Amino acid sequence: MENNVAEIQVSYSTNSRVRPKVTCGKSAFDLFYNSWSQNTIELQEEFKVLLLNRANNVLGIYPLSKGGSAGTVVDLKLLFAVALKCNATSIIVAHNHPSGTLKASEQDIKITKKIKEAGNLLEITLLDHIIITKNNFLSMANEGLF
Repeated sequence: MENNVAEIQVSYSTNSRVRPKVTCGKSAFDLFYNSWSQNTIELQEEFKVLLLNRANNVLGIYPLSKGGSAGTVVDLKLLFAVALKCNATSIIVAHNHPSGTLKASEQDIKITKKIKEAGNLLEITLLDHIIITKNNFLSMANEGLF
């Protein structure tokens, strides 16, 4: 009988260029904001993940999902698959509110707690969840919302 099981291969590489360092919610916001399309920030909700190494140097930003005007899907398996593949030790997540409202919804708080719990199991620390609008941001960590 022939074995038709797919082989899994894992690899990781990085280059030696200098990486930005995240020191506070504002520095994370600036990185996220620069990755957002200003043409759609008030139109379509998106969810992104900032991946960090042990020194809080940025490994990259992963655009996890795009949704509609009032929500988007957050797939925890995909989020942590990316974090594990990048060998991230911590993450900061962000999504925009096309409405311009800088208030965390019950769904925002609920998904943040789920991400934090899953990260704890994998030893990947959730440092913050940032809500972005065209002109400002809200740090859920600074507001004590998780």
